[in-house]
Amino acid sequence: MKTEIIGIISTYALTVILAIPLAKYIAKVFKGENTWSDFMRPIERLFFKLSGINPNQEMNWKQFLKAMLTINMVWFVLGFLLLLFQGGLPLNPDGNPNQSPDLAFNTIISFMVNCDLQHYSGETGVTYLTQLFVICNLMFLSAATGISALVALMNALKAKTTNNLGNFWDIFVKANTRILLPLCVVVATILIFNGTPASYTGKDSIVTLQGDSVHVSRGPAAGMIAIKHIGTNGGGWFGANSAHPLENPNYLTNVVQLIAQVLIPIAMIFAFGYYINRKKLSYVIYGIMTIGMLCLVIPTIISEINGSPAIEKLGVAQPTGAMEGKEVRFGPAMSGYWSTVTTIISTGSVNSMHDSAMPMSGMMQMLGMMINSFYGGCGVGILNYFIYIIIAVFISGLMVGRTPEFMGHKVEAREVKIAALITLLSPLLILAGTALASYTLVNYPEATWAIKPASWLNNPGYHGFSEMLYEYTSSNANNGSGFEGLGDNNIFWNISTGFVLILGRFLPIIGPVAIAGLLANKKHIPESAGTLKYDSLTFGVMTMAVIIIINALSYFPALALGPIAEYLSLK
Repeated sequence: MKTEIIGIISTYALTVILAIPLAKYIAKVFKGENTWSDFMRPIERLFFKLSGINPNQEMNWKQFLKAMLTINMVWFVLGFLLLLFQGGLPLNPDGNPNQSPDLAFNTIISFMVNCDLQHYSGETGVTYLTQLFVICNLMFLSAATGISALVALMNALKAKTTNNLGNFWDIFVKANTRILLPLCVVVATILIFNGTPASYTGKDSIVTLQGDSVHVSRGPAAGMIAIKHIGTNGGGWFGANSAHPLENPNYLTNVVQLIAQVLIPIAMIFAFGYYINRKKLSYVIYGIMTIGMLCLVIPTIISEINGSPAIEKLGVAQPTGAMEGKEVRFGPAMSGYWSTVTTIISTGSVNSMHDSAMPMSGMMQMLGMMINSFYGGCGVGILNYFIYIIIAVFISGLMVGRTPEFMGHKVEAREVKIAALITLLSPLLILAGTALASYTLVNYPEATWAIKPASWLNNPGYHGFSEMLYEYTSSNANNGSGFEGLGDNNIFWNISTGFVLILGRFLPIIGPVAIAGLLANKKHIPESAGTLKYDSLTFGVMTMAVIIIINALSYFPALALGPIAEYLSLK
């Protein structure tokens, strides 16, 4: 176990070490300074020339959001049609069928919003064409969308007074060509040399050590696995995701994928400070987020290492910890670390089955997604945290009897109302969705319109409730992982989670960008002796208190019915 703990600490330390120079590079890219990736300029210019877009046109927050939503809507329509008719299109060597309308609806929304919730198995649910030109393509676009929204926020906070949040198209293209694509080339190359397939051939027949003849799916998986982590997407080429031996062949690839999925979220925190020339603020944000992460990961690792009390009561030794649903290649500690980082950010990839995790671990996974502000996804982590900053500024101003201000701009009723609505949105979507599913399950167990709810759950009682709670939590947080004891490929879950996916993604992006645009357009107020020190440890603690009191405690009753009750039942 000591070796596993050392591996976890080393992996995290290496992630932070790599994130710092990446953060400086990201800040330079979006400031328009010269970087080594300037060789991509001719490609970017060609794109703008062919599309007729002027990348130098200034945009206010409304124009910025309009451009962002437009490109996502275009790909929603195109991707939906491709999934509906994929069975008759090229690059389908395994003969996989079309997706049903409700599954295609859920799938295209899921990948458009960076959630990658998969109600299908990657080997059989999509073809090579849709894997690459729908799924993989949207992994780039959705990650770039989040980064672009954060850059808009940074542009607003950097200027004293402005109506220009930057050009969405210029930022969006650079996010792909200068950041996501180069990092994916590095990660994909490492995966290929360690055994991850990257060919267009169909299934291969192999003979196992037991002498059984089986068919093994292949395909150009390495590139998609790279962007699924670099872009904090998480959707697996294979149904077992990163627990699959071809998707995650060994301990080295496991470490590389762990670093890849946390790298940009941490780098964007430091890039935020470099870009707006407020490095101390970025250090405070990073510190609070890291404390939050540790509060989740430490109980998870301890729980997984100690194993199951129920099995211990049977007199069965558990020298390697809780190994149900885990790969022996990685062990319970590293699997626990992965389950935490993949849920506090919006990746949602798995190297073990979360449904088999200990109850305490399951609760930490859900809490990470419910809070959704500790590192977060590409760009959107700071956007979520920014909402809590606005609320903390407002409350702090009331406490000292001063008009709330943040970075030289008054925080007034309009901004606070937007922040409050965004804060209340997540509990509404998660708890209302879970209540609806529970009501349907109890009152209409054989309803054909819901595809027989009685067959949804493979686990009764507390854990069954947790499965439904986890599904809506994951959908709202744009995470995509799941307690896969839940039978979710049916009309009820495809449609209901589809709407949660849309609202849980775009409103928390629209809100912070709108607030930033409104603040930036106000007259700048110089700092004085009475100005709130928003880059202090005290304010950082205040923000953490807001996150815990206003957000985390909202979910306690639901958690008490699920993972907490299950945990107590094992004692």
